[in-house]
Amino acid sequence: MNLANIIDGHPADHVALISRNRATTYATLVEQVAGLRGGLAELGVQQGDRVALLVGNGRFFVVSYLAVLGLGAVAVPLNPTSPAPELTRELVTVGASTVIVGPAAVNAWRHIDRADVPLVRQVIATEGHELADASSIDELITSAPVPVVDVDPDHLAVLMFTSGTAGAPRAAMLSHGNLQSNIDQVVHTETAMHASDIVYGVLPMFHIMGLNVVLGISLAVGATVVLIQRFDPSTALETIRDRQVTVVPGAPPMWVDFSMCDAPADAFASVRIALTGAAKMPEEAMRRLHDRFGVDLAEGYGLTEASPIVTSSGGGAMKLGSVGKVIDGVQVRIVDDTGDDALEGDTGEIWVQGPNVFQGYFNDAESTARVLTADGWLRTGDIGMTDTEGFLYLIDRAKDLIIVSGFNVFPNEVEEVLLEHAGVAEVGVIGVPHPHTGEAVKAFVVPQPGVHLDEDELIAYCNGELARYKCPSKIMFVDELPRNVTGKLLRRSLV
Repeated sequence: MNLANIIDGHPADHVALISRNRATTYATLVEQVAGLRGGLAELGVQQGDRVALLVGNGRFFVVSYLAVLGLGAVAVPLNPTSPAPELTRELVTVGASTVIVGPAAVNAWRHIDRADVPLVRQVIATEGHELADASSIDELITSAPVPVVDVDPDHLAVLMFTSGTAGAPRAAMLSHGNLQSNIDQVVHTETAMHASDIVYGVLPMFHIMGLNVVLGISLAVGATVVLIQRFDPSTALETIRDRQVTVVPGAPPMWVDFSMCDAPADAFASVRIALTGAAKMPEEAMRRLHDRFGVDLAEGYGLTEASPIVTSSGGGAMKLGSVGKVIDGVQVRIVDDTGDDALEGDTGEIWVQGPNVFQGYFNDAESTARVLTADGWLRTGDIGMTDTEGFLYLIDRAKDLIIVSGFNVFPNEVEEVLLEHAGVAEVGVIGVPHPHTGEAVKAFVVPQPGVHLDEDELIAYCNGELARYKCPSKIMFVDELPRNVTGKLLRRSLV
């Protein structure tokens, strides 16, 4: 098998992608992917090599992703807008040998010292951007094609950075079988996409929901994906109308924005499936969407380590406040503090098992052991309960986790960056409610004795070290942080 084969067998003239108003048929996509496979092979990319994709939502991301998988190499999608220090850490963590750089990442890449990423052998630039010693993806795509490599289901396909269940960001190992099984599980649900669907693809491909829900499922069924680089409510509504989009997956902040738009009542008339996940959707916004536009938003639950979908509210499985029912092929337990199954209606930690559950964290056996039991159950860290009809409700989430626009942020990662600033003595980070992003990052900083710190300057410092969504939007300067008798930071006391 090979996940790259999901684009095979569809009508040659059917449109697979629309990117920047340019349509790419399935025949052309198959041809370009095969050519890039050949080009990468000529550069020496082999099975098991890690290839980082610093590319935004567009045709080149899709072609690169599938070409890498087809060689049996490992795709590592990274946020192309991340600053150079963060990208450097991630490239070193995965030991990337090849980096494909899109326009959004050109500036950051130029600020990366090649000596700091010693395993990188070659760089490939997309869309004509000149980079020193970089190959051109336009030329590589025209290379002589090579066949897809047949791999075992447990062959590593993707390394996806996540802060999900183990604290600081780690690279989750997702195999061809993991990703394919979740596609198959969802394709058989009542809300499955069809070949006739047109899918709004704004969720970033470096996020598992964009990669395997929007892209993977769409290509597997032969649908059309309209790839969008950035979300803007007004232009999004125009695209949905003009392209007659039928499936709209999005994180809660996108749907909150839609619910508050001054738009015609028939703005979503073409949409037959509206999906959300990645964070809890505000119920009031769901009501507004229904009342103003007739949109019944299907909320689901998943996580990177599960490839990602665990539950769905599709078909008849919709109940306000819940995240739906467990999809076929996946098992869920609600486990109490003693390790036993919780009684119906009682809360406990959500455990997940199935062929979609990941292989562990790359080069991190200790973190893997904390979340994967000996018999293959994934301990999510999320607290939930089920009702008599089998609907799952999320009560709480992984300890300390902050969710900004559907992206996970762990406080300790932000704290570590702030502590590297010479003027910072101590720091505590929490999430606070935000009307548009769900939550925002707020930091409490104790300055070094005699040092005066400026809030804007410190936020700018973070912007140079972390992806923007991880950076504090507010910093409070305090004389001390609340701690318990053992010196542990009491986050719940930070307000």
